[in-house]
Amino acid sequence: MTVNIAGIIADHTAVIGSLNAQTGDIDRCIEKMQLTFKLSGKVLACGNGGSAADAQHFAAELTGRYLGERRAYPAISLTTDTSALTSISNDYGYEQVFRRQLEALGKAGDMLIAISTSGNSANIIQAVDYARNRGIYTVGLLGKDGGKLKTMVDLPLVIPSNHTARIQEAHILILHILCEALEK
Repeated sequence: MTVNIAGIIADHTAVIGSLNAQTGDIDRCIEKMQLTFKLSGKVLACGNGGSAADAQHFAAELTGRYLGERRAYPAISLTTDTSALTSISNDYGYEQVFRRQLEALGKAGDMLIAISTSGNSANIIQAVDYARNRGIYTVGLLGKDGGKLKTMVDLPLVIPSNHTARIQEAHILILHILCEALEK
């Protein structure tokens, strides 16, 4: 079996190119994140599978550094505490795993980055619903048509692709753009 490398690269390039249509929304996200930090808020991020890894990666870039030396930004990935993940899942169900952590860690004025390639992840939907009712600004990094989350989040950034890998590649680019903007 031969992989169509040129086709994969062409698909990637087309999906990444589609972000040009969302530069205004990405800029709004940057401005809201800057304001969140200025007003002593924090960023919380969540996702499942590869999106969980992206949430963790993003939080690490904010608390550590991205390109240069700067102050640490308060950011928490809700995907990294295995004891919390397993105890909440066991006691309340996996759909509550991020919502319950938001209840403990989130406050009005914070920002939630909710990452879902389908836009329909039940535990992300629960987290966004909780956040919106508590004054936590919500950004959805979504894929396909945005799913249910598209109309639930304050700012949907939807990658118009049905291919999970291409969606994730665009999501990590958006997260890196946010990091780079915060360092300017």
